[in-house]
Amino acid sequence: MVGVSIAWHLRLRGREVTLVDRREPGRETSYGNAGLIQREAVKPHPFPRDLSDIWRVLPNRSIDIRYRTGAMFAEANPLWQYWRYSAPKSFARIVPEYASLIQHCTTEHEVMFTAANAEHLIRRDGWLQVFRSSDTFQAELAQAAEFRERFGVTFEALDAAQLHTIEPSLGSCAIGAIHWTNAWSVVDPGALVQAYADDFVARGGRIEKAEARSAEPSGHGWRLDTDRGEHRADDLVLATGPWSPVWLDRLGYRMPMFVMRGYHMHYEPAEGRALNYGVMDFEKGYLLTPKRAGLRLTTGAELNTIDAPARFGQLSAAEEAAREMFALGARKEAEPWKGARPCLADMKPVIGPAHQHENLWFAFGHGHQGFTLGPTTGRLVGELMDGERPIVDMKPFRSDRF
Repeated sequence: MVGVSIAWHLRLRGREVTLVDRREPGRETSYGNAGLIQREAVKPHPFPRDLSDIWRVLPNRSIDIRYRTGAMFAEANPLWQYWRYSAPKSFARIVPEYASLIQHCTTEHEVMFTAANAEHLIRRDGWLQVFRSSDTFQAELAQAAEFRERFGVTFEALDAAQLHTIEPSLGSCAIGAIHWTNAWSVVDPGALVQAYADDFVARGGRIEKAEARSAEPSGHGWRLDTDRGEHRADDLVLATGPWSPVWLDRLGYRMPMFVMRGYHMHYEPAEGRALNYGVMDFEKGYLLTPKRAGLRLTTGAELNTIDAPARFGQLSAAEEAAREMFALGARKEAEPWKGARPCLADMKPVIGPAHQHENLWFAFGHGHQGFTLGPTTGRLVGELMDGERPIVDMKPFRSDRF
């Protein structure tokens, strides 16, 4: 989503653009997410610091977060910095910086899906954050009210009767919900990325399916070598998602970056049941969203290295909890999908010029919100490359901030 959105915006500005991707657009991380454009997600995910949260996570059996011990050691430095940035004072500063990007997400997606004739993939009716306990529900409602005042999110509080009126198939364990009303959902996330890519090509952009191997300065521009040949250009944008650490290392950059992996599986609803909205089981930490392919169950985060073998225990635990909330039918695929989210220690992406090279641009590290923030990132990169004043203050997202 991020790479395609940048290519689209740069082509819209009249630049000659080639998008190099080893797979078809929308088949990697942007394919497997919950498909939400999360206007309400003005707060990133901090490292657990409360003692009760730490004790809950330590047994490594929770649905919202799991870890592999070897990966924790391998990524010790960025995870230590992640813990530091999650301290209350630091996190309080980060939230409005992060929210400055989120506040533009639906507007910028609408520009692109309108141009790409992809409105049919969008649902504008929000999604549901469902609760099992009254205390947690009330605490989250208080924060929602705060974020409504500070950042313009909109929501409705639903008691148990109201919730079961709009979602009658939910189980009795659901005692209420926050209906986020200015967030949107997408019935086929991969298809939306593909629609944006098709519109990019229709506007004269070029996509090359190739494996990028190396990049280096060449004259006043850049040379990119792939398994299909080389490209030369005035500017190079690295929108390399969870693979960014490899490219940064080659180019001599050190940033505290790590991945959080995730899994999904599609299900049929049980006979006579239907799910009308995307549902997050807040205390358990999974999302269940209606998609063209079926009901998509997505897990929380797995702290692991990007290429480690899949570990399906987190998904199995999510499925067990989801069956308490909603009557799922059979699995629709033989194997779960696995992907990785690119995360930086301060929970904000890097967007803008590289601080050690001319004509090199970075756009990565969006964590859980690359799908939400792709079009906003595309606009910002275009504004920066053309020397315009960006729609947000870009200092918090600079590559030299570490």
